[in-house]
Amino acid sequence: MAKVSMVQRDLKRTRIVAKYAEKRAALKKIIADPNTTFEEMMVAQEGLQKLPRNASPSRQRKRCQISGRPRGYYNKFGLSKTKFREAAMRGDIPGLKKASW
Repeated sequence: MAKVSMVQRDLKRTRIVAKYAEKRAALKKIIADPNTTFEEMMVAQEGLQKLPRNASPSRQRKRCQISGRPRGYYNKFGLSKTKFREAAMRGDIPGLKKASW
């Protein structure tokens, strides 16, 4: 199990990203627009820098839904490698069989 504080910190980041998503998208659109004047672009960049650090989606970490483990994460299943193996052995994942040859 991952530390509870780390899992909670990641959940907090998820909420902050959702809260500032529209504002970030609008500022980034202004910055990327080729018709924007230099002054408008600078104001948009300053606005983007004034947002909280955790408003950036790249600061989020994908974690196992069961254990909260950040490493060895399979995106398709939402599980870490250990929990994925346990679930596969129990037959909890439909259509998945252990390889045998």
